[in-house]
Amino acid sequence: MSQLLTINQIPFVNLKSQHAAIKSELLAAMGEVLDDGNFILGEQVAEFERQFAQLCGVRYAVGVNSGTDALIFALKALGIRSGDEVITVPNSFVASATCIRILGAKPVFVDVGDDYNIDPTKIAAAITPKTKAIIPVHLTGRPCNMKPILDIAQENGIAVVEDAAQSVLAEYQGQRVGSLGIVGCFSLHPLKNLNACGDGGVIVTDDSELYDQLKIMRNIGLRTRDDCVMWSHNSRLDTLQAAILLVKLRYLQEWTQQRQENAHYYQSQLAGIPQIIMPWEREWEKCVYHTFVIQAERRDQLRQFLSDRGIGTAIHYPVPIHLSTAGKELSYPAGSFPVAEMQASRILSLPIYPGLTVQQLEQVCENIKLFYQ
Repeated sequence: MSQLLTINQIPFVNLKSQHAAIKSELLAAMGEVLDDGNFILGEQVAEFERQFAQLCGVRYAVGVNSGTDALIFALKALGIRSGDEVITVPNSFVASATCIRILGAKPVFVDVGDDYNIDPTKIAAAITPKTKAIIPVHLTGRPCNMKPILDIAQENGIAVVEDAAQSVLAEYQGQRVGSLGIVGCFSLHPLKNLNACGDGGVIVTDDSELYDQLKIMRNIGLRTRDDCVMWSHNSRLDTLQAAILLVKLRYLQEWTQQRQENAHYYQSQLAGIPQIIMPWEREWEKCVYHTFVIQAERRDQLRQFLSDRGIGTAIHYPVPIHLSTAGKELSYPAGSFPVAEMQASRILSLPIYPGLTVQQLEQVCENIKLFYQ
């Protein structure tokens, strides 16, 4: 193979570039918070919650300090506790299972399909009398096939908690993810499509009782300043982060469109390479490409080849949760989820963020083609 080189380094992520373009707006928004001095549950938090709920097509949103806490609080508000079982997938970020285990419940894994999302045909066999909820994970910014999941949940009296950490603005049959289950949970981590400058999360729901409970939970169990009505912990979205997020909300649609255009470029330029499988979209879904994940033969060698030429990549995620050190207590041996495990050995995430130039995208594609010559 020849030594085709990139003209410039192409990092896997480039937050510096994102923030440079809107730095004056971010500093102005942060300055207003500094001048006001209301750093905890200030008016920017309430305004962000209002706008985010509207964005998702739901009545309520509650800002918390991380996507992990969003999931924990959602399950806790639904009464999930020790001895219960919650169905989810083994190929997500570990927080999708941590939220279950930290409440004393048991994660029950179901294998995934070729879209990396939960396989609805395998859910029924995993349901027991102890099953209290299903957490479908809209992985990579692609919505799960929600109708059969919701039908199974309704038939069995099981709650559906959407893990939409990677999928803000994604749609299933014209409906935004997060609005399909009883509650939806989002991460605002710096690497997410809508990203804070630090940790953050948000929970959405149409259920007024859940909304009231979640607001108390995220604020140390306080109904008022002097009345603690439940044991809980501090998980408030900072006012400074809310101010930053309000600025970024103005650009979210534009950034999402750029991600989609970048994905379509990859799909057109990498088509016909038999050694890779690319993501695709079905007629009933709108994907937002938090990550652009291919499956590649000789994945590790390809990744090194691209790295040697200045192209950053990542693997989301190399070790399925049930095979992690913590996950071994769940007693799922290797081979339990063959699709997820096979994918973990082949998946590779390419740069997809807004701000990538056509020249950079071309360099990624040309180097991949060169590797497989």
